[in-house]
Amino acid sequence: MDATLTPAVVIDGLRVRRGRTEVFDGIDLEIPRGQITGLLGPSGCGKTTLMRSIVGVQLVDGGSVTVLGHPAGSRMLRRAVAYDTQAASVYGDLTIRQNLSYFARLLGAPRSDVDRVIAQVGLEQQAGQTVDSLSGGQENRVSLAVAMLGTPELIVLDEPTVGLDPVLRAELWDVFRGLADSGATLVVSSHVMDEALRCDRLLLMRAGRIIADTTPDALLADTGAANPDDAFLALIARDAAAHEGTQHPLTRREARDGGAR
Repeated sequence: MDATLTPAVVIDGLRVRRGRTEVFDGIDLEIPRGQITGLLGPSGCGKTTLMRSIVGVQLVDGGSVTVLGHPAGSRMLRRAVAYDTQAASVYGDLTIRQNLSYFARLLGAPRSDVDRVIAQVGLEQQAGQTVDSLSGGQENRVSLAVAMLGTPELIVLDEPTVGLDPVLRAELWDVFRGLADSGATLVVSSHVMDEALRCDRLLLMRAGRIIADTTPDALLADTGAANPDDAFLALIARDAAAHEGTQHPLTRREARDGGAR
């Protein structure tokens, strides 16, 4: 079978618990290759846990997660899967270029990749600065650049545009589109609902469940909303009404934190 026709990620009956809290109770989904899949939902709904499960760093209680034909976290996936967490994962006392050169060597990426990713995230002028001297948004961009080294088949980005200005966010989404057009699969979480319109596919989460697996156009058509913010709120209200009286522990956390992350 042609590998390009098989899903990049297949999740079957995924169950995750944290202490006494049930995060997932049997999630099933597939993520197609060569597309940008947006993961959206209220704060505390399980987005980061789902991403951690996909890259193989989350302890699970049941079910399976298959990535590029292999169990999540398998050794053969180390260079095929890139993960950019919300917390910057670079060395503060090294310069941007030193950080990227170091990680490029670890990944076996060509030296030319260092200049490429520095340019793609817009940090040419700061390449010689230490990470500790950067702003929070710039530091996040360095972590994003690390994830873009080499030619990963699957790139998982946890809120990569948080803290960035609208111009840079737009530029990075152009980079994401270019990566997808070249064949990479991207999973991107965001709390900025307008970014949903830049995705090929949307997974909307609430209380540890996938409440919508759709496209931007279908999301607006299904809810009759004029913008993604109103569409998302309509789906949340619809789901809340459908599950009235069966409140999930995560729902209380959503209500406490408020807003979409």
